[in-house]
Amino acid sequence: MARFPRLLIVIGVAGLCIAAALARAEDITLTRPQAYARASALEALGRKLFFDPALSASGQMACATCHDPAHGFSPGNDRAVQLGGKDMRQPGLRAVPSLTYLQAVPPFTEHYYDSDDEGDASVDNGPTGGLTWDGRLDRGRAQAAFPLTSPFEMANENAAAVASRARKAGYDAELRAIYGADVLADPDKTFAALTHALEVYEQSPRDFYPYSSKYDAYLAGRAQLTPQEARGLALFNDPQKGNCASCHRSAPDFNGAPPQFTDYGFIALGLPRNAAIPANADPAYRDLGLCGPLRSDFTGRAEYCGLFRTPSLRNVALRKTFFHNGLVHSLREAVTFYVERDTEPGKWYPRGTDGRVAKFDDLPARYVTNVNMDRPFGGQPGDRPALSPPEIDDLVAFLKTLTDGYRQTK
Repeated sequence: MARFPRLLIVIGVAGLCIAAALARAEDITLTRPQAYARASALEALGRKLFFDPALSASGQMACATCHDPAHGFSPGNDRAVQLGGKDMRQPGLRAVPSLTYLQAVPPFTEHYYDSDDEGDASVDNGPTGGLTWDGRLDRGRAQAAFPLTSPFEMANENAAAVASRARKAGYDAELRAIYGADVLADPDKTFAALTHALEVYEQSPRDFYPYSSKYDAYLAGRAQLTPQEARGLALFNDPQKGNCASCHRSAPDFNGAPPQFTDYGFIALGLPRNAAIPANADPAYRDLGLCGPLRSDFTGRAEYCGLFRTPSLRNVALRKTFFHNGLVHSLREAVTFYVERDTEPGKWYPRGTDGRVAKFDDLPARYVTNVNMDRPFGGQPGDRPALSPPEIDDLVAFLKTLTDGYRQTK
């Protein structure tokens, strides 16, 4: 456990150096054609870097290793956590999230208020925004920097090691063409340029937020939902049934922008402890999301313990693991957990030595009050769940309409 604060300090100091180096690297003036050309070159460089394992200490891990385009830029396997490190044997601590539809995620704030156009501007919606499961990073370049130096991911010793590996892999000419010769004289500046290129690529609409699902076509009047999909949408929106839209907003924004299927907020689901995560073999280890261990600025804030950021549901049907701890491995199982968590807890949680169901076994008892109880949660064992099995099937059918790449058949 003690290694996490030291890791965060190292990453925080590196982030300050990277930000300063990037500011110097971008101190240029361009005409509009030059700016477009530079953006295109940056995206192309970022795409190459994203798929290149040469940037890792093992020589075997690229960004795409854990963020497979065929699976909505989430892992292509069903492991709860992915393996990395210098020997590709070091397990991570959380399930790898998707990188799609992050372009609109707001910077993290502890107190988020709706605009006058979106809702009641006087209501404090609490912690909102930021990237990663705990919202600790705000910029794509910072998100790209983390796995490059994480000991259980690409495992570079520092920014200079990343810069050295990129140069050995033959990126000098492209970096020089985009940033000028000086970018190669300073490893921090080189590293800043690399993470900037990755950030630009990960903001590519074509790859990361094309809005090309069947549901987008339906909203545009170019497709019809099947009767089952339409029933699923109604259940998704119904506050007495699925109530999914309370966190995963399904309606276009006030300005007509397509829905992101998240409110960017934080929620505690009370997930069962996942024994498939090696870190959980230590009974003292707890992943409490917003209050640690990977995030340290809210350590000790009891009201935040167990909260994780609500992901977008776009491309959710392409995933092979679900939730921050990779607990389940099918979309239907994920929906079923929401429906049965409180009415059939014995199906999901272990029993203690006294024979009682050890509900919310991954949270210390003092944080259990943080667990969300809104529909479809709630109820007591034996109560009728919010959704029946056929309704779960309908809801899953709707969620599959959020997969990009829809092609209408005649």
